[in-house]
Amino acid sequence: MRMVVALGGNALLRRGEPMTAAVQRANVRTAALALAPIARSHQLVVTHGNGPQVGLLELQAQAYSGG
Repeated sequence: MRMVVALGGNALLRRGEPMTAAVQRANVRTAALALAPIARSHQLVVTHGNGPQVGLLELQAQAYSGG
C-alpha cells in the first residue's frame, strides 16, 4: 500500500519551541523513527505540510531589503 505523510507544522515545530533548524531536525528525527516501521512494509511518500515554517520564510522575505 502507498501512504502519503505530510510533515510540517506540529511535526516540525511544537508550540513554544524556538524556530531553529536544530529543533526542526530533532523533531524530524523523531517523526522518521515513528514512520520507519510503516516504511518497512509500505511505500511511503513524505511531503512537506507547510505550517509555521512557511510563515517564517514569508517574514524573512518581507524583511529583505535586496542589499
